[in-house]
Amino acid sequence: MNRYKQASLTYGAIGVDTEAAIKRLKAIPISLHCWQGDDVMGFVSDKSLSGGIQATGNYMGRAKNFEELKKDLDVAFSLIPGKKRLNLHAIYAVSDKPVEMDKLTIAEFKPWLDWALPKGICIDFNPTLFSNPMVKDGLTLSSPNKETRDYWISHVKSCRAIAAEIGRIQGAPCLNNIWIADGLKDVPADRLTPRLRLNESLDRIFEVEYPKEYLLDSLESKVFGIGLESYTVGSSEFYMNYSMKKGICCLLDNGHYHPNEYVSDKIPSLLVFFDKVALHVTRGVRWDSDHVVILDDELKEIAKEIIRNDADKRVLIGLDYFDASINRISAWVTGDRNMQKALLFALLMPHDKLKEYQDKGDFTSLMCLLEELKIYPFGDIWNQYLEECGVEKDYYSVIKKYETEVLSKR
Repeated sequence: MNRYKQASLTYGAIGVDTEAAIKRLKAIPISLHCWQGDDVMGFVSDKSLSGGIQATGNYMGRAKNFEELKKDLDVAFSLIPGKKRLNLHAIYAVSDKPVEMDKLTIAEFKPWLDWALPKGICIDFNPTLFSNPMVKDGLTLSSPNKETRDYWISHVKSCRAIAAEIGRIQGAPCLNNIWIADGLKDVPADRLTPRLRLNESLDRIFEVEYPKEYLLDSLESKVFGIGLESYTVGSSEFYMNYSMKKGICCLLDNGHYHPNEYVSDKIPSLLVFFDKVALHVTRGVRWDSDHVVILDDELKEIAKEIIRNDADKRVLIGLDYFDASINRISAWVTGDRNMQKALLFALLMPHDKLKEYQDKGDFTSLMCLLEELKIYPFGDIWNQYLEECGVEKDYYSVIKKYETEVLSKR
């Protein structure tokens, strides 16, 4: 008997169907973030990052243009099992001549669609409100300067139109996520007025309604940013209430909260009130530091909340990290595979039995079974999943060969 069959029998003894788990995992899309491949530089400027974010390291082979980034993504996607999406930022506009951020159209992103759609890959989108001269004193949509606010309102409006058109062309909704770093380095004299300005800016941005089969809007909160440690305008409380008012998604980034706050606990709370919840999955080390996703306890808990609540069609999973200290393609593949490993681990749990123990107050049985599951033959099921997806278990040797032949020569 081969290892998968033996593992399947082991899980079957506690009521888990491994074939059903693999089938369900194949249908859960993960949106891979394009910005890991070039350290969030984009194609519109060669200046370093600013606005509360930072990529550290100087590993060889950073993609410097559309063609290089496409090639790197092709390698990454060839080593990633399952259903795929691509997450773009507006700074990845493809154009022969510079285009102002508030003048972007679908034309600058048509090359991405031409590349992605034949591969069966759908696209998500983000306006880019950082690393730009029009970010004044760390502020965009909440700026006291009307010209600054108007510029960024126009940019986000353009991005919503682009995202809606992407959704129409690909025949599936495009998630358009708004994140701003607006905030202050030191203790503010006024916390309310910037939020009133942000509220007004968002009201103007969302004046146009698009069909939800084309566009899903989301807002991403944050506790603080680099250089903006004391006050962030777009807080969790602000965006959660605004999203409820407008009927749009909250996006939870698990690096954007205090280290003792857990996104896994927030997901079921939002599922009570929201039709859909969006995620940016990352790994904060002591705080928001966008490390490559590993198979740690919080990632497993996030996946459990998605699966045990039958929310794999309601929770939109995207990755968001950028590590320039290691091979960037390996960072993509490692993080994506780990997200899928966490989902598979959750799919291989007898959730009905576990919930029954909790409801009965049988916490001894609950603890014993949870601990026993940690040493179940999960790896054998994962290897079967890779085989069914036609993906090799060993991805490092492929990436190392590509590094030698391509990345090292850039």
